[in-house]
Amino acid sequence: MTINRRETLGLLGAAMALPGAAWSQASGNEMETHLEEALDARHAPGLVGLVAQGKDARTIVLGRMAVDGPPMQRDSIFRIASMTKPVTAVATMMLVADGKLKLDEPVDRLLPELADRKVLRRLDGPVDDTVPAKRAITVEDLLTFRAGYGLLLVPPETYPVQKDIARLGIVGFGPPDPHMPFDGDEWLKRLATLPLFAQPGERWLYTTASNILGVLVARASGQSFGDFLEERIFEPLGMKDSGFHVPPGKIERLVTAYRPKDGALEVWDEPATGGWSKPPAFEQGDGGLVSTADDYLAFVRMLLAGGKHDGRRMLPAEAVAAMTRDHLTPAQRKDGEIILQEGQGWGYGMSVAVEKTPTGALAGTIGWSGGFGTRWQSDPARQLTMILLTQRMFDGPKPTAIFNRFEQDARRLAG
Repeated sequence: MTINRRETLGLLGAAMALPGAAWSQASGNEMETHLEEALDARHAPGLVGLVAQGKDARTIVLGRMAVDGPPMQRDSIFRIASMTKPVTAVATMMLVADGKLKLDEPVDRLLPELADRKVLRRLDGPVDDTVPAKRAITVEDLLTFRAGYGLLLVPPETYPVQKDIARLGIVGFGPPDPHMPFDGDEWLKRLATLPLFAQPGERWLYTTASNILGVLVARASGQSFGDFLEERIFEPLGMKDSGFHVPPGKIERLVTAYRPKDGALEVWDEPATGGWSKPPAFEQGDGGLVSTADDYLAFVRMLLAGGKHDGRRMLPAEAVAAMTRDHLTPAQRKDGEIILQEGQGWGYGMSVAVEKTPTGALAGTIGWSGGFGTRWQSDPARQLTMILLTQRMFDGPKPTAIFNRFEQDARRLAG
């Protein structure tokens, strides 16, 4: 069932029952009202919200694809930014299942650029003040974001190494940039000129490791990263609108991206001429994908089914179990809390709630957000999935009120 009352596509219609819960017309109206209030407050021009439990799903479509654009559609395409990370992790685990990678093996075999690492003695020290790495980086270090590279959550030029990052012109320390002129091999070559920021396995450092994984998947598979995703994930799952760019025949379904500025929304990326209108030189594993609500639901349902889709095993159950459990120490979770948020740890490419969070997510909840205005959360115990896609960039690392309210409403409706 799809709802778009703001665009006069009709009222709610018949109620849909979710297993184990009564999804009433009144409660559906309440969720829609809360989302409409957020759009009326100019949070974003439009949105697609999806709540699924078991085989049933309910979609709410509101607003417009751009401030003065056409009505939002259920199959509108969004830049999902860091919601790319779980997809990258699944690709990696497929190659582990194929025997082409091992979790505990050093990455040096396929990524010789990262052999014999040096580590900064102090983050605020000179870039050449280093000590040898105590051990090699492993595949699992990359999956758990404990490889030693990552986002430094301090103002620009706080640390000397930030000047080198800026000079190299490489992504992986901030928002994805499809305009980057060089490919993954050149990106890794440039990254490797930097010392590690921490010893392998020592700290949780956000985002950069997913880009390294994208290069690793390409080399281990002998395909481009995008071709591997298409062949092994997107095509089997029917994710027909997911990829690293939007082809001309679909570009009218790509929403305009905005960023908040001075209390208003400023256009950040236009569909027809923007960064996702053509194939990128570097297919970024940390945040380069576009997708739709239904495409991403297919991906999530495969995870919730223990790696199966339509009776076909795509990923071993033990691989999914490893992806969806926390691998961090309490100290590492605390160190990364500004991004992870309170009560959350990290599996492979996604967050895992280790206890009930302040926003109401129960222990075991998995998911992640995309900084361009998207979020996914699933409670595997109840087979409950919540996906909310907007086209407004986040103001900071915390998901804003619209996402928290949406998930709270969904959990209440599911019982």
